[in-house]
Amino acid sequence: MTATTDRARLRELLGERSAPFAPGVFDGLSASLTRAAGFRAGYMSGAAVAATLGLPDVGLATQTEMASRAALITRVLGVPLIADADTGFGDATHTHLTVRLYEQAGVAGIQLEDQEFPKRCGHLADKHVIPAADFAAKIEAAAEARSDPGTVIIARTDARAPLGFDEAVRRVNLYAEAGADMVFLEAPQTVPEIMAVPSAVKVPALFNLVPRGKTPPVTAAQLREAGYALVILPVLNIGSAASAMRAALERAGAGDVSTDGQDSPRELFDSVGLDFWEDLRARHERPAR
Repeated sequence: MTATTDRARLRELLGERSAPFAPGVFDGLSASLTRAAGFRAGYMSGAAVAATLGLPDVGLATQTEMASRAALITRVLGVPLIADADTGFGDATHTHLTVRLYEQAGVAGIQLEDQEFPKRCGHLADKHVIPAADFAAKIEAAAEARSDPGTVIIARTDARAPLGFDEAVRRVNLYAEAGADMVFLEAPQTVPEIMAVPSAVKVPALFNLVPRGKTPPVTAAQLREAGYALVILPVLNIGSAASAMRAALERAGAGDVSTDGQDSPRELFDSVGLDFWEDLRARHERPAR
């Protein structure tokens, strides 16, 4: 599939308002597993990519590192990718360049947020946001930068924690007026707030499902009822992988070297397309002379 096709598929998916899940993908393996599991979209989480670099999600992953990772993921994923672009990595000029780099990487959607730089994970304390008008200008620059009008621009606000729910709603509507195709109100603090967002905003809304974060638990049925267009699961893969690796390392450190629960080499390689590459080699390999 081409990037243009993926962008059209993402817009069609968002138009359903059925709250489909987009798991967090951060490398080729997580992209391959997500594709094989049948999901219709993936989400490149800045927090997950930062963790694979050995860094916390506090604005340390760079623009080029993130764009490069997006290109790797889109090569493997096979379904539309929404990619976290943090604050745009600077002012409106940096945001313009970020959109160009992400489009070249083949992403279907680009998410930008209104935090001050350096940003912090949306589910950490002590976040600060820039003036709404300044971020609206970034969204205008992002929309202008698109070479493909099908690329989905997603505007996220982190204003709920420092400025309250009403201000967060005002901001995302302002960002929609500035050109955002979708909005993302990060970390609502009550179930009524969660349920209110889709009907309070002017464009499709995204929900961020994070375990034990700042937002109370909700069900998939509640999110569909509310009318969310997409639900991202940014730490589903990276969190599960970290838990499994931590447990395996603890067992090995205690002297338990059993391999229960581990993929065999064949199972691991099957996850990343071994059959395709072996078939390709067999069909094109010239007989030895």
